[in-house]
Amino acid sequence: MRKKLLSIVLISLLLLLAACGSQSSSNSESSGDSKNVIKVGLSVPLSGAAANWGITSEWAAKQAANKINEQGGVTVDGKKYTFQVIAYDNKYNATTGAQVAQTLINKDKVKFIAGSIGSAPTLALHTLTEKAKVIHFTSAWTPDIKGKKFPYTYTTLNTPREVIEPISTYILEKDHNLKKVAVINPNDATGTDTSAVSLKVWDEKGLEIVVEDYYERGTTEFSQIVTKILSKKPDIIDLGATPPGDAGLILKALSEQGWDGVKIIGAGTSADQLIAAAGDAANNVYLGLAPDFNSKIATDVQKELAKKANQELKQTLNAISMQSYDGLMAIKAAIDKTESLDPDKLIKALQEVKVDSSYGPTAFGYKATYGIAQQMLLPITITQIQNGSPVEVKRIIPKELEEKGIK
Repeated sequence: MRKKLLSIVLISLLLLLAACGSQSSSNSESSGDSKNVIKVGLSVPLSGAAANWGITSEWAAKQAANKINEQGGVTVDGKKYTFQVIAYDNKYNATTGAQVAQTLINKDKVKFIAGSIGSAPTLALHTLTEKAKVIHFTSAWTPDIKGKKFPYTYTTLNTPREVIEPISTYILEKDHNLKKVAVINPNDATGTDTSAVSLKVWDEKGLEIVVEDYYERGTTEFSQIVTKILSKKPDIIDLGATPPGDAGLILKALSEQGWDGVKIIGAGTSADQLIAAAGDAANNVYLGLAPDFNSKIATDVQKELAKKANQELKQTLNAISMQSYDGLMAIKAAIDKTESLDPDKLIKALQEVKVDSSYGPTAFGYKATYGIAQQMLLPITITQIQNGSPVEVKRIIPKELEEKGIK
């Protein structure tokens, strides 16, 4: 009986060790001595309506880590280091985001966050990263993580402050008869932050804001909400930070009720996902963050990654996907310049270093807006769904990038 019990215990231990080994390898993109590995964390949604953003972000970060590691890694104090990517599902909410933050900072002891998605979980993470001097790259739009008080946080995706004004200007220049706008967003930090910028821009441009409304993520029936919106007779409906799955349902409801005005998703990042969700109702929608990485104007890096992601994931990369790749490349650039892991030396380097991003050579800027160079200088893209396909109608290169002489 004792031998049988001992056998069961040994088998259980072996199974536990195998499971731990499997979990470790799923999060690892490193080689060489484990002591010479730099852990890089991700807090992203890997489930729910925004899962496409998280799944593709994790994949892109690991592609960047593989590329750097295969090229010999980075040098710190004369020693070679490689990168290990560790990703957790923040479920796009503050509660789980706080749990992920604790795990990454206190358990995994990461030195960098290459990407975080969602304002609510990012705010939870940001509280710890600034205190621990963990350098944090994010796609989150909340303004509460930027400024001179938060020198360890950097944005690797355009935010409402960079996107909404140019896209609204483009639309109003095409049609001078647009007078009323309805602004709809998810009822969370991402939605309210985006709405605040949209409302300010539309007001400054002289439009009447007839609706400011918020919905709960996970809503599947929008017909009553849409009926309420259309009763105010808007010329423009601005869906702000609404993710593709939810936006598709709203667009279908608008189409079913016969509305055919101007539709904008300023944070629209995935044209393919939107088309899949909305069908014909996606036609003519404007997107503010939906570069086509398969187009002629995409960089060779973006084309290669887009092709590989389609083959391996059966998913399309989008602007949010790419931010974690660019975050890792920024980490590499800072370490290459300093040959150090001292966070204070690294953030000083980030103020001036050139980054080989997926978009091509770039740097951090917008010091006049945020107090320090904290926002990656990226092209602003305006895309429209035309006949079931995304068409990039305008691309705007930041003037600051040209002034820095980076091409």
